[in-house]
Amino acid sequence: MPTTKKRIILVLLTTMLCVSGSMVTYAQTNTEALHNAEAQLEQKQQVVEQKVQEQQTVNKEIENIQAELTSLADEIAKNREAMAKTQEKIDATNKLIEEKKQEIVVIEDKMLAREDVMKKRAVAMQQNSNVNLMLNIFFESNSISDFIQRASAASELIDADKDILTAQQEDLKQIEEDKAVIDRQEKVLEEDQKALADQQAQLDQNIQKRQQSLTVMQQKFAQISQQVAVAQQEKAGIESQMKNLQAAIQQEQAEAQARTAAAAAAAKSSAATARPVAAPVRNSGASKSTAQSTAQGKEIYVTATAYTPNCSGCSGRTATGLNVKANPNMKVIAVDPRIIPLGSRVWVEGYGEAIAGDTGGAIKGHRIDILMPTTAQALAFGRKTVKVIILN
Repeated sequence: MPTTKKRIILVLLTTMLCVSGSMVTYAQTNTEALHNAEAQLEQKQQVVEQKVQEQQTVNKEIENIQAELTSLADEIAKNREAMAKTQEKIDATNKLIEEKKQEIVVIEDKMLAREDVMKKRAVAMQQNSNVNLMLNIFFESNSISDFIQRASAASELIDADKDILTAQQEDLKQIEEDKAVIDRQEKVLEEDQKALADQQAQLDQNIQKRQQSLTVMQQKFAQISQQVAVAQQEKAGIESQMKNLQAAIQQEQAEAQARTAAAAAAAKSSAATARPVAAPVRNSGASKSTAQSTAQGKEIYVTATAYTPNCSGCSGRTATGLNVKANPNMKVIAVDPRIIPLGSRVWVEGYGEAIAGDTGGAIKGHRIDILMPTTAQALAFGRKTVKVIILN
């Protein structure tokens, strides 16, 4: 019989070692995966930072191009103002040119009229020489005073012809000068118009090029922004994966500890059975540590608070139908069913054995709410972190 018990102990120890080895191997696998995820996260972080830097550089280029476009727009506006002023100058010059042309026409008409007068006088001079003219004046005069008057009039006529010739020459000279002025003004205007047109064409070409560059930069910025978004999304995925791996490692470590403790307790129990023992001694006042040592199951640590059957908004019945208002001394805790299944029998540090018979809106994750008979006891309990063993 002792040999059989020794074999049982050996099997339990072997099983404990195998389980521990498996858990260690699994934990190592998860740890390696976590390290790989951390390396990938670091790479993605570098990619994100690089893309953000590129994004900032492109954004700066876009701002520079927009500033250049604004400057070109200002230059174009100034050039258009200059063109408008030049156009006003052109209009004024054209008006002056038109007036000069009209003056030339008037002078030409005056010259034409003078030419008719001079032709008639030239014919008269050819028919009567100056001597004959003077003789005719003398013989036709009625008196000496009449002769003097006639002679004076003839002299004035001759002088008038000279004045006409002089005026004609001056008018011809003025016409040539006016024509030269018109030619010079028209040439200046043509040069101004051409210079402004060339400048406007250059400005239009420059602004078109900058707009094309702006379009290219905006497309590049949008592309980089999309790459940043993808990299950040991948980074978030890796971070989520890391959290899952960390949670899995912690859970496996907790489960390994629980299995190791359970195997050790079983081995200890078997060893104790193999040895002769004295008559059992009853101890009605067993301590909490003794109760904990006899409790076996999955161990977890949770944040514990307390509530009473008469709390504000409480119906008096738990999620499993227990009437705690009628039985305030029941040992009941409220749990998150994802962590501790409803209806489970548990041992709570500082509270003892209880039933996981209730839930709560604020009880999420590793949290429990402990039922206390009175408000004073609930307030005295406060909030603390306790060990919970899920017995079944």
